[in-house]
Amino acid sequence: MLSNHLQNGIESDNLIWSRVPESDDPSTDGVTLLNSRLDGDGGVNSLDYEVIENYAYREEQAHRGKLYVGYYVAVKWFFSLLIGIGTGLAAVFINLSVENFAGWKFALTFAIIQKSYFAGFIVYLLINLVLVFSSAYIITQFAPAAAGSGIPEIKGYLNGIDIPGTLLFRTLIGKIFGSIGSVGGGLALGKEGPLVHTGACIASLLGQGGSTKYHLNSRWPQLFKSDRDRRDLVTCGCAAGVAAAFRAPVGGVLFALEEVTSWWRSQLMWRVFFTSAIVAVVVRTAMGWCKSGICGHFGGGGFIIWDVSDGQDDYYFKELLPMAVIGVIGGLLGALFNQLTLYMTSWRRNSLHKKGNRVKIIEACIISCITSAISFGLPLLRKCSPCPESVPDSGIECPRPPGMYGNYVNFYCKTDNEYNDLATIFFNTQDDAIRNLFSAKTMREFSAQSLLTFLAMFYTLAVVTFGTAVPAGQFVPGIMIGSTYGRLVGMFVVRFYKKLNIEEGTYALLGAASFLGGSMRMTVSLCVIMVEITNNLKLLPLIMLVLLISKAVGDAFNEGLYEVQARLKGIPLLESRPKYHMRQMIAKEACQSQKVISLPRVIRVADVASILGSNKHNGFPVIDHTRSGETLVIGLVLRSHLLVLLQSKVDFQHSPLPCDPSARHIRHSFSEFAKPVSSKGLCIEDIHLTSDDLEMYIDLAPFLNPSPYVVPEDMSLTKVYNLFRQLGLRHLFVVPRPSRVIGLITRKDLLIEENGESSAVELQQSTSVRGRYSETATRMDAARPLLDDLLG
Repeated sequence: MLSNHLQNGIESDNLIWSRVPESDDPSTDGVTLLNSRLDGDGGVNSLDYEVIENYAYREEQAHRGKLYVGYYVAVKWFFSLLIGIGTGLAAVFINLSVENFAGWKFALTFAIIQKSYFAGFIVYLLINLVLVFSSAYIITQFAPAAAGSGIPEIKGYLNGIDIPGTLLFRTLIGKIFGSIGSVGGGLALGKEGPLVHTGACIASLLGQGGSTKYHLNSRWPQLFKSDRDRRDLVTCGCAAGVAAAFRAPVGGVLFALEEVTSWWRSQLMWRVFFTSAIVAVVVRTAMGWCKSGICGHFGGGGFIIWDVSDGQDDYYFKELLPMAVIGVIGGLLGALFNQLTLYMTSWRRNSLHKKGNRVKIIEACIISCITSAISFGLPLLRKCSPCPESVPDSGIECPRPPGMYGNYVNFYCKTDNEYNDLATIFFNTQDDAIRNLFSAKTMREFSAQSLLTFLAMFYTLAVVTFGTAVPAGQFVPGIMIGSTYGRLVGMFVVRFYKKLNIEEGTYALLGAASFLGGSMRMTVSLCVIMVEITNNLKLLPLIMLVLLISKAVGDAFNEGLYEVQARLKGIPLLESRPKYHMRQMIAKEACQSQKVISLPRVIRVADVASILGSNKHNGFPVIDHTRSGETLVIGLVLRSHLLVLLQSKVDFQHSPLPCDPSARHIRHSFSEFAKPVSSKGLCIEDIHLTSDDLEMYIDLAPFLNPSPYVVPEDMSLTKVYNLFRQLGLRHLFVVPRPSRVIGLITRKDLLIEENGESSAVELQQSTSVRGRYSETATRMDAARPLLDDLLG
């Protein structure tokens, strides 16, 4: 039965496929192949998100009943649960380690500087240096793909690009321990971006059953063999990473939807939301468990949550102008940051990092020493300020005890009743520095000179640090930069308007949102994340205002940070909108430079091996000849499928004649053609064929995709682009105009119930349409004699 369906499908396709010329010249009127232009481009290939409906697939689907479908759906939800638990535990481990390393470092340094500031500086520098060195060593020697934030690579993967090494087990390990070293070492970067990559790696490894290389695999979870299923799991992992980093489950869902994914479905929305909720539960449970003090310094800084609910309750209309100014500043500084990091990263990739891994480690260590010297030395040059009068029930102590978290750091001060405002934000963890900048009821805690000094130095450090061989996120550094100039604007507003209920911390929050919007160009997800991490819904309209302005200003200069870095790394993303000049092009013009290699239905094994060895194409049209001698395209066969057939050898035949599919048993399951996500798959060099094997034949009909997507040669390239991206295609046939139409599908043809009948509403509408059509035809027949008399 299935073989008959396959044969009927091929014969039906023959009616609409265009004729193929015998010549291989692509300029002739034949079939050309429009693909993602990645075939053979180094180590980057496209992913097969399209379902290959070959005979093996149809046979496998026919044997699956409703029980299997239910099991399949249940396993998807179970994997969403595992992804949430795994990502939550990874985030807890990273935060616990970073907070304890930072707590021990500052406690030891504060204890030593009571006797000698120079000795304290040496200890502070050495601790940071050891942590950064360990991070750089892990990345360069063990997991090179774990460098950077990883978001451009994950965005490319979800866009349909297979980047080797991105989702490996060693990349996961390198990301976790590398983030602990780089963030704990005090570099001007964050751990939030790497957590997104960590969640994606956990999701991918769960989907493939673990790591085969390190013998950490299991066979029962290996249910998701297709790239489509893995894409959904990785999407859940990305949302889980954001939810774990910011304790913002809704923000994680929106981040996955707005920033990283290219395809979205309502069914996926539920699973992503469920995964983010599980992460929130895991993180909350861990924080509650650590409240007893058994986690060391964890909990004093803890997960990112800057509660400003006790801050400014309302705002005035005349405050909108300085808030709009904050949005403009964020757009300008964000665009400048993207451009400077582009220049720095390009210089590193083209010159510095080509000198070897040793240079990468030395560079990271030098930047660590410079960062430690600035964060320790600059506060020494700043005079201390007297502590303000304590506010009852504020919970703020001035100065804070050495080694404790909070405002008002006593650093190199002559008396015990003074604090160093520059040390409050410099000689501190980034999370606590942001908490100090966001804090309410701390009017005039920071001077304008200290904030300008910190802004200039930290902005420079963030530009220089981004691109080094360590895991690096830009969320928290961006919040640091934005909150600094936001607080500066807030100080000006307080002095200018002289209103007692205006909080500088509110403007710091708006500045943080504006810089992230100007750099990363996110709006909806970033707005929700900022509201979730600050616990103040009243500021939502203001956050929306500065985000819209900063994004508009930044877009006037360059692309977002992740798009810039993706282009620099050679990741060919298909953006949501086609380029403007594509409107003037047609599909045929886009593929004129290609030379299509077609395969006959029955082909010699030697010819297959020769073709696979002489080019890097990943898709080949398959042609067949009818009884009348016509050459017709009957489908598309993938390179990976041909390699599987050559390796197994079970489908070789002696006869050059095609076999009847009904009399042939398929010896392959559909899962055998799936490429493991953690390997490059088969290569033609890995396959050994004897001389007898080379003289045999393969009938490709059971293994090809008989219904690939086709566009006419004169279709607008804009429409082709939208079709290619929205369907997640890897190959698209471009054919001449067909000579006949065998049917026309409308909406009513797709409204089919499970029993194969149309819905009642559709039948009623169809009947009414037919009734009106019959009535109109009757009236026209009655009026025809009168028309004949008038025209006669």
